[in-house]
Amino acid sequence: MGHGWLALWRLFLLRKGASIPLGKQRFVQMQDAMEQQGSSGEHASGAFFIPDLCAPRPLLFLVLLAELMVLIYTLTASNLPRFDWHILATASILVQWLVLASAVALCLLRDWFSRHSLLLAASGSIFVVLLVTGFSSELVVRFYPPLMGLADDRWWLLRNLLVAALITGIALRYFYLQQQLTLRERSELQARIDALTARIRPHFLFNTLNSIASLIASHPERAEAAVEDLADLFRASLRQAGRADTVAEEVHRCELYLGIERLRLGDRLQVDWQIAEAVGGLPMPSLILQPLIENAVYHGVSLLPAGGVVRIRLTLQGNVIHAMVENPRPEPPDPSSGERMALMNIKQRLQALYGEEASLVHQAVSGYFRVAMHYPAERAA
Repeated sequence: MGHGWLALWRLFLLRKGASIPLGKQRFVQMQDAMEQQGSSGEHASGAFFIPDLCAPRPLLFLVLLAELMVLIYTLTASNLPRFDWHILATASILVQWLVLASAVALCLLRDWFSRHSLLLAASGSIFVVLLVTGFSSELVVRFYPPLMGLADDRWWLLRNLLVAALITGIALRYFYLQQQLTLRERSELQARIDALTARIRPHFLFNTLNSIASLIASHPERAEAAVEDLADLFRASLRQAGRADTVAEEVHRCELYLGIERLRLGDRLQVDWQIAEAVGGLPMPSLILQPLIENAVYHGVSLLPAGGVVRIRLTLQGNVIHAMVENPRPEPPDPSSGERMALMNIKQRLQALYGEEASLVHQAVSGYFRVAMHYPAERAA
């Protein structure tokens, strides 16, 4: 790695001072990009602990949970073996009304609560539920007393408020713990993706620097152009791991890398791109396709005196993006190469991002090596 950086320094000196402003400009651009990504990541992680109760799934969960509690209450109040259907019906009407009205109120106030402290949001949520419970109970006392049964109206109202406060407190505690667990899992997943991506970056940068170093003595102009392309690749490699780029952006980075390698390999490196029109704007994890192409060049074409063709195909089948990279390679292959390690890193990144919905398989047949990758197009990485 030290020889590569020394070669870059020699190239900068050859440019007679013109390279230093360019280097500063590239460095500032990379710093700005990293700061923007850091601030966007902090904003994305600030999720509110109360879920969106207007969404169908949380609302259905609350309705079913409330009915389960009503059923438990009815079983405790009934004299078995006879089941008191009257208690079940009246309690269901009151409880479901309270649950739905409270859910609507919390849904409308959720944005306001999310801008304040946790204590204020929790206290305000309990107050809203108590307000809905007290108002609804007062309406029952005035307009439909049979729902009260034989209970005294004041004590009945106080009992409803106490039960509503306890249940709301338990529900808020559950929502908070669930949010903390989700954030912890997300943080652990991000750390895992960062580690896997960090294992890919040095290998990629080392190979690219070596390619540039080999051009400095013989073709300094080409090496200078390659340094500028490398700056763009640096910018991609320093991005936040797991950020979802598009297929078109990843293909552009691959073309920059292939351009650097063509300066070294010349006509020995041929590339056959087959990209479906529908996939260009779809998401693709950053630096997920480039290492596959790098493997094809570094462990395949560059080892053959006559070179060869790297075939790259990107297609969309249903909601799944398929990528295939095929290259010739010498027989027998070098067992000490890091080809399998790089493939394992990419496979682990795919599993961390998409789980069982993604896969990476490879096969070697008669002097050719083929890698096939697929992942869902709907989920952002």
